[in-house]
Amino acid sequence: MKTKTLLGLATGLALILSSAVQAETTWKMATKMPVDSPEGQIFEKFAELTEEYTGGELKITVYPNEQLGKENAVLEQLQANIIQIYAEGYSYMKKWEPALDWTTPAFAFDDYDHWVRFMNSDLVKGWFDNAAEQSGVRPLGDPTRVLRGPFRVTVSNVPIETADDYNGLKLRMHESKSAIETWDAIGADVITLPWTEVHQSISKGIVQAVNSPIALVESMRFNEVAPYITRMDEYWQAIGFMVNDDALTALDEDTRAGLLKAYDEAGEMSQDLMFSVADESIARMEADGATYTVIDTAPLVETMRAYYDERAAAGELPDGLLETIDETRAVSQ
Repeated sequence: MKTKTLLGLATGLALILSSAVQAETTWKMATKMPVDSPEGQIFEKFAELTEEYTGGELKITVYPNEQLGKENAVLEQLQANIIQIYAEGYSYMKKWEPALDWTTPAFAFDDYDHWVRFMNSDLVKGWFDNAAEQSGVRPLGDPTRVLRGPFRVTVSNVPIETADDYNGLKLRMHESKSAIETWDAIGADVITLPWTEVHQSISKGIVQAVNSPIALVESMRFNEVAPYITRMDEYWQAIGFMVNDDALTALDEDTRAGLLKAYDEAGEMSQDLMFSVADESIARMEADGATYTVIDTAPLVETMRAYYDERAAAGELPDGLLETIDETRAVSQ
């Protein structure tokens, strides 16, 4: 009897310990950005809030500065559930759904709210669903919630004072067909390079300029080698929290709710942080000798309108793209 009791206690203890191990899950989150950058601060806050709101049942370890590899390697690990979250632009999901290369068409939206409506449209939701079916990777929550930016600039080692100054400019670009074709149409000499190689490439004269969210210019030290900062509002964008769908589904309902609450609050933090950081950063960079300019983008809008019409007529845009952009415009009162 005593032996049976001891065995029963041992079995019960093993089950309790097993449940505790299963209940505590640690996810890996890969990012490109430095810890002390505005985005890095948001990622760390998201990890902190996730642990808090899940009662410690889900912990997230953030790996900054491409510690877990570059885009393709990280996406493969994300798909294999080795990494559970990758915080980057959704255009990288184009390998599974090519239309996702068109979540941020340049100079196409009236304002930020117009873009948010577009991103939450049935068309774009369908693109994300298609990608998830192919890869097992999908967005975590509202795809626009965590703001990147808050606006776009060109950082260059030569002055850009008008749209004409982009003609012949050696401009770094990420590997996005739509982005490359956009700046080709505008007249730039486009060169594809990894984000982390931009600083060195400008200093060596491989490229003259890079397009960037304003909030990342100082943390990436671009202004050290490219002192001309030109606001051109190319497009609005978010930091995509791409998540492994199996990992997300495996969470119990309460843990998943805590994760989504942490994501929502990290998004709220981003809305405040990005604008305040931008203002402070511009002031510091100007004090250090940078020149900050806001250009008239009307010629760029005109160029891109013609480009989109030509691509649509040739059947080279995703079905419904231009129609959905028009349908999600605010109705004049």
